[in-house]
Amino acid sequence: MAKAIWNGAILAESDRTEVVEGNHYFPPDTINKEYFKDSSTHTTCSWKGVASYYTIEVNGQQNKDAAWYYPQTKDAAKNIQGYIGFWKGVKVEA
Repeated sequence: MAKAIWNGAILAESDRTEVVEGNHYFPPDTINKEYFKDSSTHTTCSWKGVASYYTIEVNGQQNKDAAWYYPQTKDAAKNIQGYIGFWKGVKVEA
């Protein structure tokens, strides 16, 4: 069971993560949505597609763009379409 934790809160928990390039991607139905705020940030990966981001907010503290996902992926990354990855100090225990 993988867990994503930041500022003492469990952001996501799943035994169905997909690991790509060393990152655990969590299914969208396994995140605790109350901690996720939409961000206007987007980046592009040459083989996955365009990523969208979430800012994480826990106990009044924000971690800007600490989670990302690909709403529409290129064919090579269909297994993570819509799944959420973490960085910027979010600890993923697997």
